[in-house]
Formats: sequence, C-alpha cells, structure tokens
Amino acid sequence: MSTRAVLEVIALGVEDAVAAQAGGADRLELVTDMAADGLTPSVPTFVGIRAAVDIDLRVMLRLSDGFAAGGPEGVDRLAGVARELRGAGADQFVLGFLDAGGGPDLAAVERIVAELDGCRWTFHRAIDRAADRDALRKQLADLPGLDAYLTAGSAAGVDDGLSTLVAEAGRDREPGYEPTVMVGGGLRLDHVPTLRSAGITAFHIGGAARPSGWSGPVSTRSVTEWRRTLDELDGADGS
Repeated sequence: MSTRAVLEVIALGVEDAVAAQAGGADRLELVTDMAADGLTPSVPTFVGIRAAVDIDLRVMLRLSDGFAAGGPEGVDRLAGVARELRGAGADQFVLGFLDAGGGPDLAAVERIVAELDGCRWTFHRAIDRAADRDALRKQLADLPGLDAYLTAGSAAGVDDGLSTLVAEAGRDREPGYEPTVMVGGGLRLDHVPTLRSAGITAFHIGGAARPSGWSGPVSTRSVTEWRRTLDELDGADGS
C-alpha cells in the first residue's frame, strides 16, 4: 500500500500531546471531559498544546454531552468558541450535530462551518447515531473543509460496525463518500488488518493509548505499538 496510514490520538493536555507525538501519532484530537464523551478544550489548553508539539491538531467543537447543538443559543456559543480558537491559531476542527429526527442539523453545522473560514474538519461519531448514514453524507457533501468522518460504523463500536466500514470504504468515488473514513470507537489492533485491506487509511484511538484508563495519561509505548503495527501492514519503515 502506498498511502501511509494516519494515526490520530485523543489528547486532553500537554502531557498527552507530547507522549502521543513521541509515539508516532500523526495528529491529535483535542478534547476535555471524556465523561461527556469529549467536549471543547479551553483556549489556553489549545495554546499550550500547540506550543508543545508540531503535529496537526483537530479541536473538538462540542459544549455538552449528546449530539444536539443546543438550539440557537447553543449555536451562538459554539460560533463564539470557534472564533476564539481560530484567533488563537486553531486551523482544524471536529464537530457534528443531529436534529431530533436523527438527520444532520444543517443549520447548526453550516453556521459553525462558516466560522471556520475553509479550515479542514471532521464530522465525528454523530454519524453512528444518524437515522440514515448515506443520506447524512449526501446532505453534507458540499460543505467546505469536510475531509473526514470519524466513525465506528455503528453506535455500538467497531465490532458491530466492521462490515459497514468496509462497505463505505469501497464507495470512496461516490458523491458524499470522498471524505476519509477515520475509524475510531472500540477500535482494537486486531481490527486493523481487515480495515487496511479494505483500503482504510486513518485510525483514531483514545482509551487504547491509555493503559491506566482515562484517569491516566497517554502512553508513548502504546502509541508506538499502534504506529509500528500500521507501518508493518503498510510495508513502511515509519519514516
């Protein structure tokens, strides 16, 4: 395979970020409060991490648990946070909102994306809770900057979603399927050979990088194991 797989690691702070980069992560997803499944970090947290590492950073835009944007007031707050982060130098983001019917909340997504001024962004695992994954992709297809979907293929995780992930990877030339499939959510190393064979080139880990759980930091050794496994499957030397 000629495309080196991308490894993205969740980072909660500078210690995580430094350890993940040392282990070979290509990119970090910056969040806070994993008890709420990952919310927007503070601007000072972003600034500190940006100063500590030189790999790509994608900052979560999400202010409360769940996948609702919180109505007009919530969208206004998110737009303000996005502006602050842009002003601090953030240039990649993660977001995703659903309406009450399980479709994409287009008004919220479009409003936030407008604040990003063309920056690249990932639509996160809200897609795994969508009423119709295919329809969601097609509705979002023309939004500027959307270059990845973070997905397990199922709300229950990669074990249940594996066949969906493989099928979607095979549709990458179809409208709505051009963004990268980035697999995360219960992802294990034993899933990777099947996913790489299907042509998936991006992988996202959180708890898998933390042997002590979310109360402990990212382990450089764990990230290195993932990097080595991906590179061995690619026939690459990791350089």
